[in-house]
This record gives sequence, structure tokens and C-alpha cells, in this order.
Amino acid sequence: MLTGLFLNLTLGAGCGWDEEASTSSTGDAKDGKDKAAREVVLMTHDSFAVSEGVLASFQEQTGLELRILKSGDAGAMLNQAILTKDNPLADVVFGVDNTFLSRALDEGLFRPYESPLLSKVPDSLEMDPEHRMTPVDFGDVCLNYDKAYFEESGVSLPGDLRDLTKEVYRGLLVVEDPASSSPGLAFLLATIAEFGEGGAYTWRDYWRDLRENDALAVSGWEEAYYSEFSGGSGSGERPLVVSYASSPPAEVIFAEEDLTEAPTGVILAGAFRQIEFAGILEGAAHPGAAEKLIDFLLSVEFQEDIPLNMFVFPANEEAGLPGEFLRHTVIPEDPISIDPGEIEDNRSRWLEEWTEIFL
Repeated sequence: MLTGLFLNLTLGAGCGWDEEASTSSTGDAKDGKDKAAREVVLMTHDSFAVSEGVLASFQEQTGLELRILKSGDAGAMLNQAILTKDNPLADVVFGVDNTFLSRALDEGLFRPYESPLLSKVPDSLEMDPEHRMTPVDFGDVCLNYDKAYFEESGVSLPGDLRDLTKEVYRGLLVVEDPASSSPGLAFLLATIAEFGEGGAYTWRDYWRDLRENDALAVSGWEEAYYSEFSGGSGSGERPLVVSYASSPPAEVIFAEEDLTEAPTGVILAGAFRQIEFAGILEGAAHPGAAEKLIDFLLSVEFQEDIPLNMFVFPANEEAGLPGEFLRHTVIPEDPISIDPGEIEDNRSRWLEEWTEIFL
């Protein structure tokens, strides 16, 4: 998933569930119906974050109240949407990425809507020709490293993924379990694309070698980055971690002291591009309001709010990027990608095989 890093803003009580019954009188019931008619519900993952001013701007521009329903990580969110598709809990879902895209489309969860702002989005980010899913942002999963460790130890940075199996990197790497973590799955897919299914040396051989070289797998990104990684905000002892190309600017922006350079760096070998999508649910209670929300998610105002809140890149090419974000992050020129249909056809098998090999 593509997930947001370091910041998970609360959006105020008006953005959460409003469970108070309003049935004490006819007037109260009418007020409740009027409020529901002005409301649009967004189901999203726990890392969704937006500035309060941008949220207020949406409400001012549209007259709609945005209720945000956070539903766990991207996989859990999608499962909830599938289980409730006959009686949707929301109007719009945001946060399905390209590793789950085909599953979401095959389930028939979303109805087509082509936002006029899609003309501002690169074709490379659009993966659904029927426009059931709209690209909103993208980020690149890759290796991060602790600059201080590599400077002090004299160990050279790994030049490619295969280098991580060498003795000099024994015990230095922490990854996320791909069965429970979005970046973990992205990294697994990167190794499958890099080493392939057949031939003299496959992705399975690679993961056996990583295991033998004392690589560590933990359940999720937060545990890997904060508890096991030694760089930046991490408190662990491993100087290599699977994270994002946009993690270093977050380290600078949220540092307690002023930093001119990020304490962590990025290794672009094996970078896998994640694209996050939004879609209008079939059976949405307020389809017209849902279309306005999709348009707003692609607006320059919202798109320019993405980098310093969710630490990924906006999909709209007209959105500017903050200087502090640009100074400390990189965009891989040729990130790895796998067709979403191929991922869907093989995901379960790949995860089962990885578990047998590594755990």
C-alpha cells in the first residue's frame, strides 16, 4: 500500500463515524436525512492523510461533508469493500494499488467514471481503460540505507539486489512479510520480475539465499522501519530496510533539529512502482457526490497536499512539488512493474511459496 509515511492526521470529529441516533422527533429525523444527502463517504486505508484546510475547501466548494472511514491497510480495506459490496459502506474507495487492482475490478466493485482531470494524468499511470479506477498518486518501494553506518563501516552500498546475498551484507537487511505488508509485497514482486520463475537462478533461489544471509522479515513497515532499521527514526541495528524512495524527505521534515541532509539514503536497484487508485462503488448512495470527490482528489489543490502528508507523488502533472520534498527524494527512471492481471493470477501461489521458503 502505497502507504503514507510518518504522518496520520486526525481530521476532527466531523470526519469520523457519527453514531448518534437522531430519532427523537420528526424534525431530528429530517435533519438526519438532510445531513445524509449532503454527505459523501470515503473508505480508505489507515495512512490516508489530508490537511484540514484542504478538507474544508472541498466542503466549501461542493457543499458536501466528507466522512472518512479508515479501514486498516490496503488489503483489509479491499476485503471489507468486497464483503459489503451488496450494501456498500461508502461512496468512494481510495487506496487500492496496482498489486490489488485486478482483484478489485474482477469483483465488480466499481462503476465507470472518467474525470475531466484525467487529461492531466500520464497514460502510464492509467491501468483501467474503462475508468472504473482513477490513479491518484504513486510511490516507489525500494531499499533505504543508514548513511552513518555505511560511512563509518567502510562497507560499500549494494549495487543490485543480488549483492544482498553476499557475506558482507549478512544480517544487515530487514524486509516486510509480503503476506501482511504492502511494501513487502511490492519488494517480493520486484524480485520476481528481476530473477524470474525459471532458469538457472530464480526468485525462489534468491529468497533462499537471503534467508541464509540472515535477512529478517517482520510483519509490517512500521516494525521494520522504526524497530529494526538503524537509520533516521529507526531504533534498531539493521542498516538496510525495504521502504520508499520518498522516506528521506520525511526524515528531514519531521526531525527534531534542522537538517540540511537526510540521514537515510535510497538504493534504486529493484525499485517497484506502486500506484494508488480511487473508484466509485457500485450501489453508492450518492453517485453524483462521489464524482465530485473523484474530481477533487485529482485537483491541483488536493494533489499538491499529497507529498507532505502521505509522502508519495501526485498523479496530476500540473501539481507542484514542495522544495523540501524534491531536495531529498528521487524518482527512479525505470521502476519495475508487473501487469496487474499477472499479479492477480499468481499472488496467492507466490505468497505461499515465499512463506515456505523464508518462514
